[in-house]
Amino acid sequence: MTHQTLLTGPTLRYSGDPMRDPWQDVIAIDTNGGVVIEDGVITAVGGADQLRAAHPSAKVTAYGDDTLMCPGFIDAHVHYPQTAIIASWGKRLIDWLNSYTFPEEMRLSDPTYADEIAGRYLDLTLDHGTTTVASYCTIHPHSVDALFSAAVQRGQRIVAGKTCMDRNAPEGLRDTAQSAYDDSKALLERWHGIARASYAITPRFSPTSTPEQLAALGALWGEHPTCLMQTHLSEQIDEIAWVRDLYPNTRDYLDTYEEHGLIGERALYGHAIHLEAREIDRITETGAALVHCPTSNTFIGSGLFDMAGLAARAIPCGLATDTGGGSSFSMLRTMAAAYEIGQLRGTPLHAAQLIWLATAGSARCLHLDSQIGTISPGTEADLTILNLASTPAIAQRAAQATDIWDSLFATIMMGDDRAIQDVWIAGKRRT
Repeated sequence: MTHQTLLTGPTLRYSGDPMRDPWQDVIAIDTNGGVVIEDGVITAVGGADQLRAAHPSAKVTAYGDDTLMCPGFIDAHVHYPQTAIIASWGKRLIDWLNSYTFPEEMRLSDPTYADEIAGRYLDLTLDHGTTTVASYCTIHPHSVDALFSAAVQRGQRIVAGKTCMDRNAPEGLRDTAQSAYDDSKALLERWHGIARASYAITPRFSPTSTPEQLAALGALWGEHPTCLMQTHLSEQIDEIAWVRDLYPNTRDYLDTYEEHGLIGERALYGHAIHLEAREIDRITETGAALVHCPTSNTFIGSGLFDMAGLAARAIPCGLATDTGGGSSFSMLRTMAAAYEIGQLRGTPLHAAQLIWLATAGSARCLHLDSQIGTISPGTEADLTILNLASTPAIAQRAAQATDIWDSLFATIMMGDDRAIQDVWIAGKRRT
């Protein structure tokens, strides 16, 4: 016999893309809403009173008027191995890698430490209402096993892959073109499509991969096209100049991937701040997705992502913390930073757009939008319940709010893990 759970309270609903259509037309909050969950799946959404009448035996959890039921947050670009070095002081990208990232990733050569960091990372993000992440691991295959295993234990949906590097990295963090292919193939055969796991073929970025390695990974992706491919693109000006020196015969940064088969609808490029016109055209033509990492882009001094301009080209865009170049595990803080960057560009995002990017927008980038990212019948029951009066500062601001969107915006701008009242993973309440 299956058991039904009914959650009641203000409920966030999407019917379209607020980056393409007026948000008022495609996003709404049902202040007397409800969600029915059965066997880890949302089976009904509607008015609370009607759902109570239709499901009299359901176990009810009632949330108050100062809450909001949202899809679980989806972090579309992270580096879980950098958990312990988050908020390290003051480096540009290449110095950051050499000073902080590479030494810490070396530590994950110890499987016990990899297991510890994987569990710590997922627990920290769950504390902040994040129910799905897309993560880079290290070159060590067991670092991938550690993250997938930790996600299985928690019932989470996860996207991850072995980070591949065969040059411009320390001894002990380099593989080869062949071992990158072999290790990635073995890992995707072990994990892709198992439980709630998806594999992403993961060259770190062009400067740390030879053309031979990129070609090997492009071939692997061609053999397993249902996998994602995640990498970095045009994060900093000096990085782009380095790529130009390493690949003098390519048209631009994107071309270093394109000529090796690493472009397509299931490609996911992090950062993408300093794109050239040809690159934008090719990304548009191929249906590839971009991931905005606002706290990282400001913390490492990379630049201001053009969300409005890229969304106007109908390019799928998601949102991410980019742990640990990003300075927070919180998707609320990430949404706030995306708002601030929009303000600096003269194109501020509304609260409805921000929360859509952190849920349905990121789900679309990961090609998981039929499974997660919305509160809709048939989707997996990953839910984050926000307390819109979680601290005295937020509560006094919420008391002056003109509507629930105004109240939500205050939580986006000032909220932290205290704003996460509950998290539901595959229909189970996290305790």
